[in-house]
Amino acid sequence: MRGNDREATVRRLLEQAQRPVPPEIHPEAVRRGTRMLRRRALARRALWLLLCAAAVAFAVWALTARPWVEPPSHTTPPLTGW
Repeated sequence: MRGNDREATVRRLLEQAQRPVPPEIHPEAVRRGTRMLRRRALARRALWLLLCAAAVAFAVWALTARPWVEPPSHTTPPLTGW
């Protein structure tokens, strides 16, 4: 099969597969699709909010704990009474 023959065959198969949608199904499909889109948008917003909250929490922790500062050494006693 050449490319043109294959394309014509696929087009013919796709055109045959189309069946009209019953009118009573359309409103239900639109309602479900709208609900699905709203849920996805809400989930996306919640994940962004969670990511921002985690970034703020990490920044606050890093500023208070200062993990980049070396802790003081406790292996030798302090020198007092010289």
